[in-house]
Amino acid sequence: MPPTLGLANAVTTVRAALAALVAVAIVRAPAPALAWFVVGVAVATTVLDGVDGWAARRFGEASAFGARFDMEVDAALIMALSVLAWTWDKAGAWVLLSGLLRYGFVAAGRIWPWMARPLEPKRRRQTVCVIQIVALIASVSPVVTPPASAAVAAAALAVLVWSFAVDTRWLAARRGPERPALH
Repeated sequence: MPPTLGLANAVTTVRAALAALVAVAIVRAPAPALAWFVVGVAVATTVLDGVDGWAARRFGEASAFGARFDMEVDAALIMALSVLAWTWDKAGAWVLLSGLLRYGFVAAGRIWPWMARPLEPKRRRQTVCVIQIVALIASVSPVVTPPASAAVAAAALAVLVWSFAVDTRWLAARRGPERPALH
């Protein structure tokens, strides 16, 4: 019998739909009402991030799939918010790195298999993810204007780069000897 969706993954599915609503704003012209809508939806998505984790632990629904699903929704939300920060002139094109780092990390694992190895669970990653999302929400908010919006996004990006560097260094220290390709 296939596994059921469960409450935790149902909440994550709602989060995915909300993140998609944020992404839809990319094709709309920036306006204060739209920005406030994006802020509200992104905040709701972020609050529900805590709910899905709680539900997974509370009801014994924690799984590798659920953890990955949750992480990918976070990555999609960060990507959408970083695109909005750029297209709404809240930060330069460099802010796209906030959204692209996760996908670059995954792509690096396709090129260098040692980069695709599992990482130990760390609260640091969760904390940095929340910092990144909150900073990007603040950056697209109508009350945070340039250059402050760019400074907030840049500070969060610096923390995100540091976190990815810590994980990359950890993985590099544990990589095995390279094996030559067979022809």
